[in-house]
Amino acid sequence: MNRLVWKLLRQYISIGQLTGFFLANLFGMIIVLLSIQFYRDVLPVFTQGDSFMKKEYIVATKKISTLGSLAGKSNTFSEGDIEDLEDQPFTKSIGAFTPSLFKVSAGLGMEQAGIHLSTEMFFESVPDKYVDVSLDKWHFDEESGIIPIIIPRNYLNLYNFGFAQSRNLPKLSEGLMSMIQMDILMRGNGRVEQYKGNIAGFSNRLNTILVPQSFMDWANGTFAPDKKAQPSRLIVEVKNPTDTAISDYFQQKKYETEGDNLDAGKTTYFLRLITGIVMGVGLFISILSFYILMLSIFLLLQKNTVKLENLLLIGYSPNRVAMPYNMLTVGLNAVVLLLSVGCVAWLRTYYTEAIRLLFPQLETGTLLPCLLVGGILFLAISLLNILAIHRKIMSIWGR
Repeated sequence: MNRLVWKLLRQYISIGQLTGFFLANLFGMIIVLLSIQFYRDVLPVFTQGDSFMKKEYIVATKKISTLGSLAGKSNTFSEGDIEDLEDQPFTKSIGAFTPSLFKVSAGLGMEQAGIHLSTEMFFESVPDKYVDVSLDKWHFDEESGIIPIIIPRNYLNLYNFGFAQSRNLPKLSEGLMSMIQMDILMRGNGRVEQYKGNIAGFSNRLNTILVPQSFMDWANGTFAPDKKAQPSRLIVEVKNPTDTAISDYFQQKKYETEGDNLDAGKTTYFLRLITGIVMGVGLFISILSFYILMLSIFLLLQKNTVKLENLLLIGYSPNRVAMPYNMLTVGLNAVVLLLSVGCVAWLRTYYTEAIRLLFPQLETGTLLPCLLVGGILFLAISLLNILAIHRKIMSIWGR
């Protein structure tokens, strides 16, 4: 019986209108799904490790002047300074660098290579959420006596391309450095204790020798219980790095930033803005295609008004009368979804190849983001189509 109803109602179907909807919806869906899939695939390039796109961070310090140095003026941040910076509209969160208040020396040696380095050093710590390497090994266990350490990547570069090269010593990779243990000697409060240090990662963001915050709190309390740590540096997460209020505030307060944090943040902002614009264009095209389909269906229903009224009068239910139109729209949407996912999967093979050439260690994800978003769009558009068709049929039945 449904075949007979379909044959009766399909006479006024416009192939041109449906083709226009199909192509517009297909084009819009491909843009949306490709934008989301590409963003999710390349996101690890900018978020793993110490990438500058992970978040918008600024490391702030107080400007050191000649007069202030001679007068012994402190360049640390007071609680009032931190609260004032935290209250600024461009600030999302603030973390303070906690300095070590005890003496630290470290020894590093490789007998086979004839290398032995020993030096006085310092430690600093920041809250874990500001650390830009994997946190899997970023914890301190007092019983094990092993201290995880993060060092700036430029320290390793200075050794490899400066010290080692000038003395014909072997160069050290990051993987090899992570396997080397350092002898850490800590002195203070009448105590001298020795621990082992493991390099847990290398940072481009934080130019310091970093240890876990939990270790720093314990060590300062153990080796310097009568001293209070005053931060001389702050790490600030900002909402929009292009906000001119940031530079204005820093100039007013005579604060300085380390490196090119603001420039990197601006790059982040514009890249995300471009991604958002592309996705917006795709969604706009999809919305237009949805209206094209609805206009086509409504025109078809209008032309078949008399036939629909007769079918309803002889006992056909509104749902049964609407079924051919529902199947038509859902079928078109399903074909669009399948072709869109196929196109995205095909295009993805090209750009993932290029990404792997630039970042061999990077692991690309799956098509899950594309499938999830495509499924949600398919269900949403199909449901809206079905509701609109049902409403039109009910208005005809109501006459």
